[in-house]
Amino acid sequence: MEIRKRIEVVAAVICDGCKFFATQRGYGEWKDWWEFPGGKMEAEESQEEALRREIREELATDISVGEFLTTVEYDYPKFHLTMHCYLCRVVDGSLTLLEHEAARWLTKEEFGMVKWLPADEEVIGMLKMM
Repeated sequence: MEIRKRIEVVAAVICDGCKFFATQRGYGEWKDWWEFPGGKMEAEESQEEALRREIREELATDISVGEFLTTVEYDYPKFHLTMHCYLCRVVDGSLTLLEHEAARWLTKEEFGMVKWLPADEEVIGMLKMM
C-alpha cells in the first residue's frame, strides 16, 4: 500500500457582509484554480496563529479569526490534505496580493463563476447552506 504524503493547512474564509474573499493560485500544478487563502502551520503554532501569519504573508492584511467552520479531508492525486477552515474578518490592511495572481469578492450566488480547488468545494457547499 502506498503511503501518501499528508499536508495540514489552515484556510481563512474572509467575509465582509454577504461577500467572501477568494484567491486564484498563480503557481504549481493547480495554477489558475481558486481557493480560500491560507497555508501550512509551523511547529508550535496554533491554527489561529498560523492563519493570521499566513494572511499577513500572502495578503499584507491583519485578520481576526472567528468561528471554526469545518475541517476538510481530501485526497488529491499526490497527497492527502487536511484543511481547517475559519470564518475571518479584515482588521487592518487592504488584501494586497503578494502570492496569488488574482482575487475577487464573491457572493454565494457568484461562487460558481470561478473554478474552485476540489477541497474548497466542500467549504462552498457549507457556505451556501448558511
